[in-house]
Amino acid sequence: MGGDHGVATTVTAACQLLKETSKVKIILVGQQDVIVDALRQQQMSVGGRLSVQHASQIVGMAESPALALRGKKDSSMRIAINLVKEGVADACVSAGNTGALMATARYVLKTLPGIDRPAICTTLPTMDTHTHMLDLGANVDTSAEHLFQFAVMGSVLVAAVDEIASPTVGLLNIGEEAIKGNEQVKQAAKLLQSSHLNYYGFVEGDDIYQGKVNVVVCDGFAGNVALKSSEGVAKMISHFLKKSFNKNILTRIAALFASSVLKQFRDRMDPRRYNGASLLGLRGIVIKSHGSADAFAFKHAIREAMIEVEKNVSEKLATELESILIERRTG
Repeated sequence: MGGDHGVATTVTAACQLLKETSKVKIILVGQQDVIVDALRQQQMSVGGRLSVQHASQIVGMAESPALALRGKKDSSMRIAINLVKEGVADACVSAGNTGALMATARYVLKTLPGIDRPAICTTLPTMDTHTHMLDLGANVDTSAEHLFQFAVMGSVLVAAVDEIASPTVGLLNIGEEAIKGNEQVKQAAKLLQSSHLNYYGFVEGDDIYQGKVNVVVCDGFAGNVALKSSEGVAKMISHFLKKSFNKNILTRIAALFASSVLKQFRDRMDPRRYNGASLLGLRGIVIKSHGSADAFAFKHAIREAMIEVEKNVSEKLATELESILIERRTG
């Protein structure tokens, strides 16, 4: 029921995905009459791999996470996360209020042993392939220990999803030199240097999209600013390209000749293809879709959940954290 477009996005995406693959079962959680009406518009009905779980309440996009947690126990968000807790669902995907989703997921599912705070992690395109970055807004103030935990979680996610045996991990900083950065980043670097993770070192903002590392680690404040800035730059580039090619008849003709190249560029940079951020560190899989996502983008968020379930990300993360805890106690 969440996101900027509600069931127009979520139900449409679910129906499209069910037609594209037989590997998934979907439970649509929300106001039943609204969902059934949306299914009717998609010429789909409940049954087989599609079911509906009624929820009488909705968490608003601007609603306080604390109020949503206390006063919306029958919200679509709460019930969806409960289904994961109960083992009825393998994962929860939501385009709703990020703060409420994180607070509710943390309360219901709890964090894994060794994790103080869950983090938001997403995939970003690079010059050659892609990278994973966390945290993207869940934790504004972080300690060196939190940054270390983010690094562990990001490394395990990449190792499982991308099947990279020893992912490289970089700490986002204002320079690559050891003297640069605040005290938290410097201390986190020391923790990573003494760990078994494949620590690359400090990376700067422009290194993110050069693909220097498989995992970029930062606090939620820097991560969210970097992400939103990148989205703004991508929109600006798209705007100027359209404006330039529509300048006159000659530029419009040039656009026709360049159409295949422009399509490749648009597809490569399309943020919808990277939609679906993981809430890492929980005892279960929860994926956050961008609130403004359309059906195409939301479908990618569901696919991200499917991949994490298939790759047993939660179980692998729990095993890795257990070994780290044992190593620290005996070390």
